Amino acid sequence: MTKRKITDDLDALLSVLPPAIAKAVRQADDSDNLLEIILDLGRAPSARFTHGEIPLLDVEVSRADIDFVVERIGDFDDDNRAGLERTLHRIAAIRNRKGDVVGLTCRVGRAVYGTLDIIQDLIESGKSVLLLGRPGVGKTTLLREAARVLAESKRVIVVDTSNEIGGDGDVPHPAVGKARRMQVASPALQHEVMIEAVENHNPEVIVIDEIGRELEALAARTIAERGVQLIGTAHGNSLENLLLNPTLSDLVGGIESVTLSDEEARRRRTQKTVLERRSPPTFDVLIEIQTRDRLAVHPDVAAAVDALLRGYPLPPEIRTRGPDGEIRIEKAAAPRPPKRGNTPTGLRRQFGSGAGTDSPPQSAETSGEAAPPVKGGRHEVKRIYPYGVARNRLMQAARKLGVPIVVVDDLSQTDALVTLRTYYRKRQRTVMNAEQSGVPVYVLRSNTVNQMVDFLSDLFALHTEARQDADVDRALQETQSAIAAVMDGERWVDLPPASAYIRRLQHQMARDAQLVSHSYGREPYRRVRIFRE
Repeated sequence: MTKRKITDDLDALLSVLPPAIAKAVRQADDSDNLLEIILDLGRAPSARFTHGEIPLLDVEVSRADIDFVVERIGDFDDDNRAGLERTLHRIAAIRNRKGDVVGLTCRVGRAVYGTLDIIQDLIESGKSVLLLGRPGVGKTTLLREAARVLAESKRVIVVDTSNEIGGDGDVPHPAVGKARRMQVASPALQHEVMIEAVENHNPEVIVIDEIGRELEALAARTIAERGVQLIGTAHGNSLENLLLNPTLSDLVGGIESVTLSDEEARRRRTQKTVLERRSPPTFDVLIEIQTRDRLAVHPDVAAAVDALLRGYPLPPEIRTRGPDGEIRIEKAAAPRPPKRGNTPTGLRRQFGSGAGTDSPPQSAETSGEAAPPVKGGRHEVKRIYPYGVARNRLMQAARKLGVPIVVVDDLSQTDALVTLRTYYRKRQRTVMNAEQSGVPVYVLRSNTVNQMVDFLSDLFALHTEARQDADVDRALQETQSAIAAVMDGERWVDLPPASAYIRRLQHQMARDAQLVSHSYGREPYRRVRIFRE
């Protein structure tokens, strides 16, 4: 357990406020829980605490009060944020159409030492970590502490767009420790400074606050592919919300629609268009900050996204800090595929059915964790002929599932041949000979361990649960497409008529995407409309 130390320099912030307002803040006598001081022209000033908001004075804020503050702080940047020299406080402006300041949000910046212990093992693992949470939940505080701790042993560069991590002024706040800080002239240039940091200053770790634009997401991917550890933050509530955000979904691999062949669609008992993860995630670990002392951790973002798209999300690891400061970790239980008659809770349902070794060719085109092996004794050893498939990865997949396989080089001795889609399409002689000999042929989309896990799951008949009704799956796919269309600018999208059960699922997906939905019409033509607020 690490003892927490809080440094907030509150007197520096109060010194730029009108004396009457500063006095009222002091009289509230709750500085430890103070978050923001709100000054809006023509309204009474107020203070926001962790437990709620209270008025400070009965009199309205005047133009002179606003000017009093503006004259005593630094210049506002393009994002209408300013700060105080050598402090972490942030003053954000609200302007009218003429550009005059008519409101101020004075956020108290605190350096809280000792908060990183709840995730320190993840930060120091060398993996890229994304902190996700709503505004004011403590993302920047954790980020600042991560920069300080990592800078003790690594070369750390902080890309400080709004000077919220290292404070205002040319000299960074002591809270970032030995980390070096690069300031950003304009928020729109953050992605360029991120790339510049890698190219010019040879960092081992880059710390970024508030990744919110597509170019920044692309820059983050470029940095991660160069072998630099990333520690970043983004606004959002959960992994699923981030996946539905078209701007930031690339941070966790993104989503793309994949069109299946008629044969594969029949085998999966699904529609021809399904959702798959588009690419490897930029960040290896995702942490949802639910409260300051409760975090949900996805230690393997790729597996979490794959499971979510397949219909049975992996439960996150829950970490909490008790009143005594003790850290408690609740490990996630192993997921189970959905049972017959249940609707998947993710963005699409579980992949494929049984092995089907009597029909050529089989496919294992999805990625992610396979279902647990069926109980009831040892599996019979399978002899596999890998054609164009990495043998070490195949053995790794077998160890992962705990199934016995033997790799052979003779078609006459094999139980199955596994190859890549590229070789199968070219009708390689070895593949054609296997088909003519009646050897089952399995086709993988890519040469990855996860693809081979799915192949072995089919070969050993580990997938034993029946798949869901195709109408439900198709309706959820249409809902996902409608959500994407609305988020891309459509005023509203009407979904096809559906049963009450499917409509409930569609409303839930709209709520998860932070959109509005209503049902219209009479049965059996009642339908859901999705639109923005």
